[in-house]
Amino acid sequence: MIKIGDFSKLSQVSVKTLRFYDENGLLQPIETDRSSGYRYYSLDQLPRLNRILALKDLGFSLEQIAQALENGITLEQLRGMLRLKQAEQQQRVQDEQERLVRVEARLRQIEREAGVSKYDVVIKKLEPQKVASVRKVIGSVQEINDLFGQVFGYLGKKGVRPLGPPYGIWHDLDYKEKDLDTEVAVPVAQSFPPGDGVQPAELPLVPAAACTIHQGSYEEFSQAYTAIMGWINANGYRICGPYREIYLRGPGPQTADPNSFVTEIQVPVEKA
Repeated sequence: MIKIGDFSKLSQVSVKTLRFYDENGLLQPIETDRSSGYRYYSLDQLPRLNRILALKDLGFSLEQIAQALENGITLEQLRGMLRLKQAEQQQRVQDEQERLVRVEARLRQIEREAGVSKYDVVIKKLEPQKVASVRKVIGSVQEINDLFGQVFGYLGKKGVRPLGPPYGIWHDLDYKEKDLDTEVAVPVAQSFPPGDGVQPAELPLVPAAACTIHQGSYEEFSQAYTAIMGWINANGYRICGPYREIYLRGPGPQTADPNSFVTEIQVPVEKA
């Protein structure tokens, strides 16, 4: 029998780690002194300890290691576990490489603008959303207000309460000053019949959208769009769907000041 301290030196595994493996049932001593609680090990346990260390080095969790040690593991099972771990590590490397690209892009932005932009861009997954919707080609951006009036007016007549802040959705991916393919969507929970040009619909799932927050007047949207488009190009993405604007705080009895408006801009993207 070998004292835990000597076994620790022999295996180059700390006493603390050996105790941890004991407590979790991975490697229990062959004997424990009842009076002192001192643990004793055997040279025959070194192969098991080395397997634990090898599997841990490959990135397997303690739960996976315990299962492999308890039930044994066939060659095919080990091959499958390693292939899965390989895929996980490759994804992790890809994620870190993409993060490095974002860091480098942010550094270039700071150097170019000699300061920090007030617009931070993040990638979000947009879940499907049931909405009341009206879509129309309008002559100018300002005419979107008429569409909001159309939707909210109809929902009011039908007794349907909005579930959240409304969306403005711009379906033209290229810049246009007139004849804009525009949709207004108001989240709802309950069903309602179509009418007055308003339809029940669902905003689709968007796996990835570049999003930023604009605080201030709608007249200053161009600053936010310039920032988000620059971020998309600098980080290796391309636009793949209509732009969304969520009017989190807009004109109302308590928000007459345009400087207090808060809007989230969401642009669906995919890797270029």
